[in-house]
Amino acid sequence: MAAEPLEAMRLDKWLWAARFYKTRALAVDEINLGRVRVNGQPVKPAREVRPGDLLHIRQGMLEREVEVLKLSSMRGPAPIAQTLYVETESSRLKREAAAEARRLAPEPAATLTQGRPTKQDRRRLADWNRWSAELPHDPE
Repeated sequence: MAAEPLEAMRLDKWLWAARFYKTRALAVDEINLGRVRVNGQPVKPAREVRPGDLLHIRQGMLEREVEVLKLSSMRGPAPIAQTLYVETESSRLKREAAAEARRLAPEPAATLTQGRPTKQDRRRLADWNRWSAELPHDPE
């Protein structure tokens, strides 16, 4: 008995099988927060997706637009999961431009030269403050 090819499946299951999210529960949470749209429409996790649907997925700062090519009820290895969809050209170009901008932007932590004072530094400061008090003036 051969398995019939799927015509449609739940969005949360597809996102999990395509390895966009580690668990179905995470996929459901992201869908409920409005970070996943199908054909430009906000959806619910039970929404059925079909080959040819266009998904807008936002993961952190990364925004992707993918077209569903195949359906799979099983979560497989990443190379196989990547065959379930194709990213649009405009989405790929935006993602690469954002990655390049992040690469060229300076890391804020790298501009700090000293950072927080160490315990030894704090002791030196306390000692310096103790001996740097002004002497009272004699009103002559």
